[in-house]
Amino acid sequence: MAKRKLTQAEMPVADHAFYGLVWAGTVLTERVDRALTKAHDLPVSWFEVMLWLASSPDPVPASVLGNSTMLSRSQVSRVVDALQSRGLVTRTPSARDARSVEVSLTPEGHQLFEEAEATRRSCLAPVFTDLLDQEDLEALSTVWQKLKASKDSKDGQDG
Repeated sequence: MAKRKLTQAEMPVADHAFYGLVWAGTVLTERVDRALTKAHDLPVSWFEVMLWLASSPDPVPASVLGNSTMLSRSQVSRVVDALQSRGLVTRTPSARDARSVEVSLTPEGHQLFEEAEATRRSCLAPVFTDLLDQEDLEALSTVWQKLKASKDSKDGQDG
């Protein structure tokens, strides 16, 4: 018996939209992970932590990294350990809270991040940014912000 795929018309739009987000996230993340690992020996989870650090002018409390990334706090801790062992980040005691540490990129970490960022952008261009116009990118950003705001407000209610 021949197998066929469901068409979009046969799938409820909410299901199709959800599947599309999951598919895109999975495929793009795998593509970026392969490119970063091959070019820089830098898994995408390490890059994500470095991205947040590079975006901040000041050292970032470790707890903020856990709340900002898509990684669990224990994963963030392991990633920071690995980055520190490669000389890419430093941990310093927080001046504001003696119980916490702050993380920042070293000069080597900044250099590797810039190289990895160029790799990420070139890897994504043919399958993402070159295919979408500014309106598409803004729409995706709006969708992400709405979904994230809903999660953040629910997390605040749980805590």
